[in-house]
Order: sequence, then C-alpha cells, then structure tokens
Amino acid sequence: MYSSFSTTLYFATIIRTKNKQKTLLPLKKHRNIQIRAMRAVVQRVASASVEVDGRIVSEIGPGLLVLVGLHDSDTESDADYICRKVLNMRLFPNESTGKGWDQNVMQRNYGVLLVSQFTLYGFLKGNKPDFHVAMPPQKAKPFYESLVDKFRKVYKPDAIKDGIFGAMMKVSLVNDGPVTMQLDSSQPSKNTTEVAEES
Repeated sequence: MYSSFSTTLYFATIIRTKNKQKTLLPLKKHRNIQIRAMRAVVQRVASASVEVDGRIVSEIGPGLLVLVGLHDSDTESDADYICRKVLNMRLFPNESTGKGWDQNVMQRNYGVLLVSQFTLYGFLKGNKPDFHVAMPPQKAKPFYESLVDKFRKVYKPDAIKDGIFGAMMKVSLVNDGPVTMQLDSSQPSKNTTEVAEES
C-alpha cells in the first residue's frame, strides 16, 4: 500500500514561425509520486514525558522527543535509516566551542523519548482522517518494539525511553528552540516516481 499525490508542471517550447516571431506552447507533465517511508518527527526538548491513565510512564530531561509513524510497507532498512539519522542529527550546540548545530544527542549524553504515532500517516478524505496506509496494529507493535531495541543497542539502553504502544497517551514537552524536524526514510529503491508526458 502507498500514498500518492499528483503535481502538474507546465513548461514551454519555443516555435519559430516564418516571420521569425516566437510562439510559446505549453507542454504538460503529470507526475504521480508514490510515498513509502517510515516517518519521524523529531523535536529538541528541554524535557518530555508520556502519561497513561494519569500515571507518568516515561520521561526524559534534555534530549529528543521522536514521534514515529510506521508505513505499511516499512522494512528493517527503514528502521535502520531512522535510527541512524535520529541519533546522529546535529541539533545541539557545542558548549565548548560555541558552535551551533554541532553535536548529536549521543555526544551530549541526552535522552531520547520514542512515541509511536500512526496518525503521522493520516490523510483527509473530505474532513475525516483516513489511516489506511499506516501499518496495521498487529504488525506495527512488534515492528515498533524492534525499532526501540535498535535505538537501545546503538546508543545505550537507559537513555532510550518510550510510551505504551496503542495506549491513549498524553505527551508533554518543552520544545527547546523551538526545533522540530521531519524525517522520511525515503530511498530510491522504495520511492517510485511515475512520469507521463503529453504535448
């Protein structure tokens, strides 16, 4: 399954007539772009926490809050990409040199709070959200758990926190900056662009 959107691009061709005047004719291109990717919204935070049924189940101080949306077509390569990019994003200043955007979360020894959020793959049909391209819960739960384990193996177990999959969560955060980035695990082998031309 995949989501798609269409864009229409107009270009012009130049035709020279006998009296040497130039005539512009439109050339229409239709692009149908298929999106298949794991999605992560990364926020640099001073603190963040997850509450379930009135109880705080996870919290971090300075670090990254990462909302993770799983697409139905996601594979281990998508998880590897998101894990690597999130942990190596240079979103923090270097206090020793004063240089901004210089250090990642591991260099600062900060925490990472992961929260599964299927609504990142929601699309509106009229005014109603549709989530059919999101990974189904029975498949998404073990996949998400393996993603959390991947973060813990690459960084360190006690620095990685997460919410409760499938629960109604209240996520609190103090965005530091604010700084918010969106990552898609777009790869040429997975993302297909179909182009049809007509003149």
